Amino acid sequence: EVQLVESGGGLVQAGGSLRLSCAASGFTFDAYVIGWFRQAPGKEREGLSYIRSRDGSTYLADSVKGRFTISSDNAKNTVYLQMNSLKPEDTAVYWCAVGTGSPLLMLRLRDPPMDYWGKGTLVTVSS
Repeated sequence: EVQLVESGGGLVQAGGSLRLSCAASGFTFDAYVIGWFRQAPGKEREGLSYIRSRDGSTYLADSVKGRFTISSDNAKNTVYLQMNSLKPEDTAVYWCAVGTGSPLLMLRLRDPPMDYWGKGTLVTVSS
């Protein structure tokens, strides 16, 4: 059974940092692309970043480039999203998800189809 468990969300002040974790199990970790998504109140879900752990290739949406970083620890089957210089508009539910295909194509879509999703973690950035 595929499981994705996000953690690390919480309340942080603007300008602060958080690191989200996505612990994965039930599938061959380096055979898939893992992505981070978010949905802010009143907005559509959007893909933020993708990593192909097989070769460490990473991809970031322009909206978070320069502030967010995606990485993985293949030994722990865990993907991280380091979020710096957080803004109130980063307030959202954040999910990790697993998919197949090209992460470049995923990045071109606002909300690409993915195969499995975690339950999400809430990030609240206060002003």
